[in-house]
Amino acid sequence: MKSSPSSPSSLHRKAPFLSTLLALIIFFIIIILYSEVFSFIFTQSHPKLSGSNYNSISRIIKRKKEKLAFAIGEREEGCDVFSGSWVWDSKSRPLYTEDCPYIQPQLTCQQHGRPDNDYLYWRWQPHSCSIPSFNATLMLESLRGKRMLFVGDSLNRGQFVSMVCLLHQHLPENAKSMETFGSLTVFTAKDYNARIEYYWAPFLLESNADDAIVHRITDRVVRKGSINKHGKKWRGADIIVFNTYLWWMTGMPFKILQKGSFKDEVKDIVEVSTEDAYRMTMKSMVRWLKKNMDSNKSRVFFTSMSPSHYKSMDWGGEADRNCYNETKMIEDSSYWGSDCSKNVMQVIREVFSKSDVAITFLNITQLSSYRKDAHTSIYKKQWNPLTPEQLANPVSYADCTHWCLPGLQDTWNELLFAKLFYP
Repeated sequence: MKSSPSSPSSLHRKAPFLSTLLALIIFFIIIILYSEVFSFIFTQSHPKLSGSNYNSISRIIKRKKEKLAFAIGEREEGCDVFSGSWVWDSKSRPLYTEDCPYIQPQLTCQQHGRPDNDYLYWRWQPHSCSIPSFNATLMLESLRGKRMLFVGDSLNRGQFVSMVCLLHQHLPENAKSMETFGSLTVFTAKDYNARIEYYWAPFLLESNADDAIVHRITDRVVRKGSINKHGKKWRGADIIVFNTYLWWMTGMPFKILQKGSFKDEVKDIVEVSTEDAYRMTMKSMVRWLKKNMDSNKSRVFFTSMSPSHYKSMDWGGEADRNCYNETKMIEDSSYWGSDCSKNVMQVIREVFSKSDVAITFLNITQLSSYRKDAHTSIYKKQWNPLTPEQLANPVSYADCTHWCLPGLQDTWNELLFAKLFYP
């Protein structure tokens, strides 16, 4: 006799199936819940990958059949990473040592007898967030098959060398090289087919100070509309980091060659204010970028003015003193030195705000202004023999423009890294 569909024997046969189905449902619910928990634990235990930073890397890694790449285009404004304070950090600092073979002897302060080393152990901490730690592996992977270019004066060369030192320690000895070709210096990470380059162009435009070796010229002249003179060497770069400021600060009207070339016997030269000359250059740079850079594939950065510390009266010190023997930073959070032109900052703001080219502004001026302790001062290779008068008065030859490496400029590159991947 057959059982009806609702008979006890039929229900008995379905019981194992229902139990199995219920167990599977419970199992999947547990998996989902635990995956959320593990995800939370992972992101919390890796602060570099938490929150929006974790999502940024996830989006990059999940791109189908694509290599790791840097972030492209505009993003919503988040934390101001340039507003903060310096905190002592003897655990993670310095990020490398002076043994990095690419540091010029003008920047190796410890090797040249600097007796203190506290300047090595300060880390920049933004007020309302934390910046990600510099990740050399991520940087190298993102640069695979690409070209990163620093363009500007010797301060930008210092940032370039800092970047090279941050990366080189993760590369085998036979997998890297450094070569110089006139104004261009090229570091190659061979296994990544990646190039990190520096190009000497202190005004960005053509000038009478373009020789990468012999350029100590007091009567400086810049040729109007000449950015292609150097710009032809910049084409094809995937990331460009510009700077130009120090060489403009002559304290006098600036000379502009309006027509012709520097070889002409009779030159059409006019004098304009520093601000007008600088504005002309910024507009030329923006036009060049619009014509030569693809904003869908590349990134452009502009590093703000690097402060010097030649006038100790700026921070309440004695007259006729400078950064020599300064081992403590400036603690006044509102400090702004007399060497940093707010008029030039206004020109940058004005030109960039009207530009439809995406330029990431690395505003390192304020955070660097506090660091009167971080300059090379007298602890560097001197290219000319010092006179008895200079030796008797170290203040007279202290370099309060350039920075010891390792040191402050590594922070500039940490901020560059943060803006490159987490804009």
